[in-house]
Amino acid sequence: MRIFRTDEASVDEENPYWMSFSDILSGLLILFILASVVLMVELIEAKQELENKKDAFTQELAMLHMAEGVRKTILHEAADLLRQRGIQVSVSENETVLSIPNDILGFDSAAFNINPQFEETALEIGEVLSMVINKDRREQFLDTIFIEGHTDGRNFNGVLGKGNWGLSTFRAISLWELWSQSLPSDLNLAGINNKDGNPLFSVSGYAATRRMVVDELTDEDFGANRRIDIRFTIRRPSSEEYESVRSRLEMP
Repeated sequence: MRIFRTDEASVDEENPYWMSFSDILSGLLILFILASVVLMVELIEAKQELENKKDAFTQELAMLHMAEGVRKTILHEAADLLRQRGIQVSVSENETVLSIPNDILGFDSAAFNINPQFEETALEIGEVLSMVINKDRREQFLDTIFIEGHTDGRNFNGVLGKGNWGLSTFRAISLWELWSQSLPSDLNLAGINNKDGNPLFSVSGYAATRRMVVDELTDEDFGANRRIDIRFTIRRPSSEEYESVRSRLEMP
């Protein structure tokens, strides 16, 4: 009986390098697929992160617009309520200021005290401000309300030797002291704080630097510049908050 034996080797046995090359190609293909999957996941996550950043920025911008709207609402509500009481005030400077003319407060030239016959009117203004600010927790959208004193262009040096600067500041202080001392406790303006817990109201004086009538020719012109402005400023993002928004919007 013959025994036949073949010495033919398989292709792989004859070409061991070809088998290794095939393995390498298979491994590279797997790596490519894995890398593609990882890249797709990263792109999806990056897109989602960018959308989240845009949403956060949109929300902050919406809050800023809301604060602007609250300020306008406060000013116009206050002006309307005061006019209904026969107290003629005006909203000016891009809806940021409630202007109280001198004929309502009665500041005489070179004087900073509110004329006693006008104190009741001044208190009504304080009452209305308290009502409209405290409504619906509007104070959280405000940063500071400045009671600003103003003088006419005639030089005066009688208030502590500080001239018109001292005179205008003392006019603002006079109104604030009247409100602080005479308004009922439920309408107390001194107790209103902003969102950071700081007192909402402050006083300032501008002397004759912001005259409504620049060329003062008549007593009416001088009287128009002797006034009190109530300026409402809203809470704006700090520089750190702006920087945070900017960095969040940067691409990864």
